Amino acid sequence: MNNEVKRLYRSRDERMIGGVAGGLGKFLGIDTTIVRLIMVVLQFAFPGTLLAYLILLLIVPEEPAA
Repeated sequence: MNNEVKRLYRSRDERMIGGVAGGLGKFLGIDTTIVRLIMVVLQFAFPGTLLAYLILLLIVPEEPAA
């Protein structure tokens, strides 16, 4: 049985600004582009999405170096 805990990190490879969308994509197992598109759509529906992104940028640690 695999006891490894899945953790959310900001991506070092899939980043445009801070790696938050890349990290969410890796964590959820979906393409980073889809995460970015969802974030853009959510920004129009909920203006607080940008604030949530900035908070994640500050509190989510960067992915450990390989």
